Amino acid sequence: MTAPARLEVTTGTIPGSRHPSGTAGRDAPIELSAAEFRALGHALVDQVAEFLESLPQRPVAPGEQPDAVRTLLPSGGVPEYGVPADRLLTDTARLLFEHSTFNGHPRFFGYITAPAAPLGVLGEMLAAAVNPNCGGWSLSPAATEIERQAIRWIAELIGFPTTGAGLFVSGGNVANIVCFLAARAAKARHDVRVEGVAPGAGHGPLVCYASAECHTWIQKACDITGLGTAALRWIPTDRRRRMRVDALGEQVVRDRGAGMTPFLVVGSAGTTSTGAIDPLRDLGAFCREQELWYHIDGAYGAPAALVPGASEDLRAIGEADSVAVDPHKWLYAPLEAGCAIVRDPGALPDAFHYRPPYYHFDGTEEEQPVNFYEYGLQNSRGFRALKVWLTLRQVGRDGYRRMIADDIALTRILFDAVAAHPELLAVTCELSVATFAYVPPDMRERYESGDAAATRYVDELNAALLLRTQEEGRLYLSNAVVDERFLVRACIVNFRTTEADARAVAELVVDAGRRTDAAMRARPAEG
Repeated sequence: MTAPARLEVTTGTIPGSRHPSGTAGRDAPIELSAAEFRALGHALVDQVAEFLESLPQRPVAPGEQPDAVRTLLPSGGVPEYGVPADRLLTDTARLLFEHSTFNGHPRFFGYITAPAAPLGVLGEMLAAAVNPNCGGWSLSPAATEIERQAIRWIAELIGFPTTGAGLFVSGGNVANIVCFLAARAAKARHDVRVEGVAPGAGHGPLVCYASAECHTWIQKACDITGLGTAALRWIPTDRRRRMRVDALGEQVVRDRGAGMTPFLVVGSAGTTSTGAIDPLRDLGAFCREQELWYHIDGAYGAPAALVPGASEDLRAIGEADSVAVDPHKWLYAPLEAGCAIVRDPGALPDAFHYRPPYYHFDGTEEEQPVNFYEYGLQNSRGFRALKVWLTLRQVGRDGYRRMIADDIALTRILFDAVAAHPELLAVTCELSVATFAYVPPDMRERYESGDAAATRYVDELNAALLLRTQEEGRLYLSNAVVDERFLVRACIVNFRTTEADARAVAELVVDAGRRTDAAMRARPAEG
């Protein structure tokens, strides 16, 4: 019998280190007494409540340059000595309240970022106070089970099987990439986790498919997983910017004929630019027939499956192998909150499972716990699920159904007001995303006919007026490029937005457009 290896004991010291002094307790400058914490917390809650109440009267954005904000921060390096906590909280609250862009403002229509549910804000404080590490069950018993339940509830809301598995991550990029890795492990013809993505005997390079409107996460996924962006096939869209299933089929045939290994198709349940919904039911049938992993990027639009009258394609989300949902979008959770869900509960451990000797989180033989470090990219994980779980319980299915329907209806009101104005050209309206352009009356005919000079000018004009509206702080919009034209874009995922706010957009954009147009025409001619 071989003798066990001798255990060598080593110790070391850090030069200049000191031992905690005294026996009664440790002198830790970071600690607060219960009384101090209570006083600071009450004062901060009062400040936050006043801030939230004042939001409609504040500018949406401060309209400041980076240098101006940098000068407000402490100068020099790390301070040698600390600052009293009460002063720090008061000063920092003032800094944030006066120099931030507020996605909680009722006229924030930029990108797809919702206001933070107030209960979710308090939930973040509670999660931070307990501070569970949601990587291993034994480190986070209640938190792990809350996360598992919240994932099942989200799956139920969007019509996805509740018998699968998932986990909370930072947002849509990571949620989609987690599902991408699950698909890669499941559909590669070799042990891709051991052998890598290089082609080998009996299999060609992996390739994946997404619509030309898909979010840029798909490029990141191909890049960081070693496939390279050349493995991505951009599939053309129809007039409504939905993936063409016929073009997808033709591309898969070409790739297989060239020795490639198709493994993944991505359908979009609400694209970022226009809110377009791919033909999800037809894509599901195609993927089943072709034995491809079918993933749906529902980061934005999946919760709209709840709404009465939702499209048949949204109601087909349950046919996917995996789906990504961002609760910090249309479930109104505070940032960060993304969610990856897979149909096969073994798919995530199959893609991420490793058992290092320094982890021992096994349960009893009868019941093995869920250890989320085996389900995704992170080992140490914060308690993101709590704010979502609390708000799901507070609002309920009916509350979300009504709020999401309201957002969609308000976007239609906004779009109709735009369409009725002679100086605005309404272009698209899907889900809660509307796109349009300010077009000076004397350029309307030329712009609509495709005149190149008029198109260049109107594109430049809309880019400039967008920046003007953001700097002036009366509303906050973003942009989209549709049919190679620069458009102004409004997205409503905002429970504070009212009909008056939605109707105000047209006149505010026209006002900014007229002033921007006058300034541009007054510029000296080049040359």
